[in-house]
Amino acid sequence: MASLLKQVQSKTFIFARRSALGLLDGEYGSVFKGRSLDFDELRAYTPGDEVRDIDWKATARHGAPLVKRYVAVRRQTVLLVTDTGRNMAALAASGEYKRDIAVQALGVLGYLAHRHGDVVGLVHGNGAQSRTIPPRSGEDHLERLLQEVDRSTVLDGGPSGIARQLEHVLCTFPRRMLLVVVADELLPDAATEGLLRRLQARHEVLWFTVRDAELARASDAGAFEVADGSGIPAAVAADPVVRAAYLRAGHEREHRRQELFRRLGIAEGRAGGSTEVLPELFALLERHRSRGRHNSKGQRHAG
Repeated sequence: MASLLKQVQSKTFIFARRSALGLLDGEYGSVFKGRSLDFDELRAYTPGDEVRDIDWKATARHGAPLVKRYVAVRRQTVLLVTDTGRNMAALAASGEYKRDIAVQALGVLGYLAHRHGDVVGLVHGNGAQSRTIPPRSGEDHLERLLQEVDRSTVLDGGPSGIARQLEHVLCTFPRRMLLVVVADELLPDAATEGLLRRLQARHEVLWFTVRDAELARASDAGAFEVADGSGIPAAVAADPVVRAAYLRAGHEREHRRQELFRRLGIAEGRAGGSTEVLPELFALLERHRSRGRHNSKGQRHAG
């Protein structure tokens, strides 16, 4: 079986210069900035310790100054969350399969995490069920994750429903981590918004949307809607009124999704083809870092 990770690496080096890859590495490394220390213990204050490290509540109980001691966290946890329902077996805007674009996006982020010594896990599934592969390190493990996504995404699989995977993450992973969600064009509802709010409060969330193909052209023989298997008559697909309504619905869905992510402070990237994946991931990481910096300033001003 061909290595999907090797394919991802090859495409990554084809579409980016070495300097661009270095910048992408830097953007990834900045995602966890400020969260690289974990509390270890309390110890007696000694001259030279930072005053800001004093634990005043513990000091009051103990009767003598105590400072918090921290240890560096060498590994972070990255959880890849993706839809492997039948919608992702359809075509993307470029004419490529959404599954292939999703594998590339997941592979690039997973590879960056591997280069930084982080552990990577996977949650995937459809609207009926979710499956988890626990976080681990190593390229062999990352290859297993990508192969799992690739072989699970088939036209005769279950219907898509990324909300099921989001709910599974909330119930299964209480500790803060970086979530990289890859799905097709989400149509937000009140329930999904509630899930995203809870996820965003607990984790770092990056969202990557694989854009749908355009309405089938009149020359597309045998085109059908993967969600329900219904055929798309060529005459209907070619009708300018139908096509205009289809485009309006797509724009409305995109606007609602972007507005929801804006309110929640979730950075989103979008790609309709493999050549767009790397630049969109770069922009996604930069937007996430910028929002984090903006939120930190807002918290300081509020204080």
